[in-house]
Amino acid sequence: MSASANGSTSAGGSGPWLIAGLGNPGPGYAGNRHNVGFMVADLLASRMGAGFKSHKAARAQVLEGRVGTPGVDSTRVVLAKPMSFMNVSGGPVKALLDFYGVPVERLVVVHDELDIDYGTLRLKSGGGDNGHNGLKAITKALGPGYFRVRFGVGRPPGRMQVADYVLKDFSSVERKELDYFVDRAADACESLVTEGLERAQSAYNS
Repeated sequence: MSASANGSTSAGGSGPWLIAGLGNPGPGYAGNRHNVGFMVADLLASRMGAGFKSHKAARAQVLEGRVGTPGVDSTRVVLAKPMSFMNVSGGPVKALLDFYGVPVERLVVVHDELDIDYGTLRLKSGGGDNGHNGLKAITKALGPGYFRVRFGVGRPPGRMQVADYVLKDFSSVERKELDYFVDRAADACESLVTEGLERAQSAYNS
């Protein structure tokens, strides 16, 4: 993946994709399970060799770049991290789609998923929000017709409340493999926008 020069919003005939990693802003949330979308977005940005910048039209940090083979078969993407809190992610994501002229069908949202075992990925298009406040806000703003890269974090143990669980950092045991799983999720995002959903599901739905 390579970073592009800051510039126009047109690329090729089909236009850009928007990959939005979900999380909560601020250092106190950085290691939370709920912030795994931010972690994936940060890794994709690192692969581009560039950093996020605040966007003037939305409460978000963004980075424009390309995935695929540079100059041959690359796809333009806009990486985004909404800087609103999770439950109001819809506003920034909608503002970015409008600004860059991206249809909802070219939106990829990366988020934590309770009903999937830790580290497991599931890629899908459309569907419900399964109680996820970030997805709920985005679907309210845009409808459900966008892609999701669902990163499994598992269910809370015992009687722990869901909110308490997702707003805690990954455990010391989980952190041993976290970098590998985040790397795999970043690969899945790249595959989705360059090869399509079916191939990406075949490779990464584990």
